[in-house]
Amino acid sequence: MFAGGLVNSIFSLITFQNKELRKVGCGIYLLASSITSLFTICMFTVKFWFVILTQINTTSVSLSTFQGGCKIIEPLLKLFLYVDSWLNACVAIERSVNIFKGVTFDKKKSKRTARLIIVILPIFVMSTIIHEPIYRDLFEYKTEKYKPIEDELMKNSLMQNKTEEYEIETYVFCITRYSHSIQDYNTAVLLFHLVAPFIANCCSALYIILASARRRSTTQTKQTYKEHFLEQLSEHKQLLISPVILLILSLPRLIIALISGCVNASDNPSLYLCGYFISFIPSMLIFLVFVLPSDLYKKTFTETIQSYRRLIRQ
Repeated sequence: MFAGGLVNSIFSLITFQNKELRKVGCGIYLLASSITSLFTICMFTVKFWFVILTQINTTSVSLSTFQGGCKIIEPLLKLFLYVDSWLNACVAIERSVNIFKGVTFDKKKSKRTARLIIVILPIFVMSTIIHEPIYRDLFEYKTEKYKPIEDELMKNSLMQNKTEEYEIETYVFCITRYSHSIQDYNTAVLLFHLVAPFIANCCSALYIILASARRRSTTQTKQTYKEHFLEQLSEHKQLLISPVILLILSLPRLIIALISGCVNASDNPSLYLCGYFISFIPSMLIFLVFVLPSDLYKKTFTETIQSYRRLIRQ
């Protein structure tokens, strides 16, 4: 996942570093989304290895390290994920505004608005999840682990009927301690950051299709409005398919959050892990969703790669 996310982010950055694409807000949003996508997959990898290494070496890791990872890593992951989904929604909204205004669309105003939103958006998202680090805490417990005594000398020095010895194992986990009201708020925030960008994407896509069909029906009267609509729907179908795919991939995170209080995750940990991992796939699809379906973006990417090759040869 890290390798795939890294390639996706690098290819997206190569595409949207082009100044021509950043003359309007869409290019700026997609450049910012490429950066947040890179941050997301890097932070996800950091969390993965933090959990693995700290659980393997629990006794040698200080509680302050556990505490820092517990309160910082997951909230940062959510921040990058939510910002990324909102940036994608901003792209769709920008495109629909472009269609609505037509020739009166102000590119300079679009750029200023995009830069302002990119500054405000992380602050807004952080304000909605500020409760996360506050209610995260460590849960530590110790257990006795019994194992057979294999050393013959030790066996002889102990009682004859004692064939086992035990050692104390310490476990430290990061948990959330939400009250009922905070849990409801947390679920509402998760729903909002998941569903609202999806609705914005779908509504913008439908508006683009309907507006384009209406314009063509007024200039090309040989076809009916329905025929123009079906034509535009076929031409812009990726605008509807992409948000649906991204929503489906993000649903496991919502489902896990909703049923975690009712189901014991330890009964089927592989299912929870798969769902958690799948929810990060949307951050790895910027290049596939936005660049490859677009002739302009794909052409820009190809030309940039070719210019890099020429520089290397020289």
